[in-house]
Amino acid sequence: MAGEVLRLALAGVLIASAVAKLASPASSAAALDTFGIPPGARRAVWTALVALELALAVGVATGLDAAAYAAALLMGGFGAALLLALRRGMAGAPCACFGSRSKVSRLSVARNMLLACAFAAVPLVPVGHLSTDQWLGLGLGISLLLIAGLVAAVLALAREVGMLRLRLGPAAALEIEHEGPPLGQPTGLIERIETAPRTELALAVFSSEGCHICRSLEPAVSSLAREPFLAVATFSEQAEPGLWSELGIPGSPYGIALGLDGAVLAKGTFNSLAQLESILATAEQRRARSAEAAHA
Repeated sequence: MAGEVLRLALAGVLIASAVAKLASPASSAAALDTFGIPPGARRAVWTALVALELALAVGVATGLDAAAYAAALLMGGFGAALLLALRRGMAGAPCACFGSRSKVSRLSVARNMLLACAFAAVPLVPVGHLSTDQWLGLGLGISLLLIAGLVAAVLALAREVGMLRLRLGPAAALEIEHEGPPLGQPTGLIERIETAPRTELALAVFSSEGCHICRSLEPAVSSLAREPFLAVATFSEQAEPGLWSELGIPGSPYGIALGLDGAVLAKGTFNSLAQLESILATAEQRRARSAEAAHA
């Protein structure tokens, strides 16, 4: 029975990893920048990783030794990629191993190496003879795990389809040095944004009442506001003309990503959800590099 329990537990790890990626597809795909994946390939790589994890979960849970060995290689590969990222000074950068909040660290390297060893050991654990009721229970457990993964996949797909029309145009926002507040400089803008204990970044969105693009992007901004690590606030040109003038906002829609100390990490004009997310991805990278430099 120990063999079956181990297989189910490790299959659950793979499903949990895939579901965490599906729960925040945009952020977890953007995190692949940490490993040098170019923007044009990130969505395809993210899709392949999710599909591979779910397929291996099924194989491991149903007793395929080849699936267990393949999962061991996958986890070992993840661990090696994390180790290389650490050596490149990317400690603290997002890795999306288990969703958008996973970070590159020595702990994440150790975790993946331990998982690789566990998957490699699965075929060596003896499998007992199960009764009919036990086989039915095992099958039910596998079915529930697969249903949970399928539900998460369908919900993520629905979100992606709903946002598809917002993902047109260039992938990066237009960041111009002399427009908006200076990069790296603290501003009082952070005091105008409500943060929570789990907040890691703040995003200020500047819009205008007569801006058609601003209205079309409101669902995208609302979707980002639901991310637990992100605090979002919108500032209208008509309601906040003084703030717009003070910060030198060139037009709308415009986004500014801030650290919790109020420093400007990234900024730019955006016309799509992908461009707005690029501001956040740039901010994450700059924040990680600053943290690494401070500890050097």
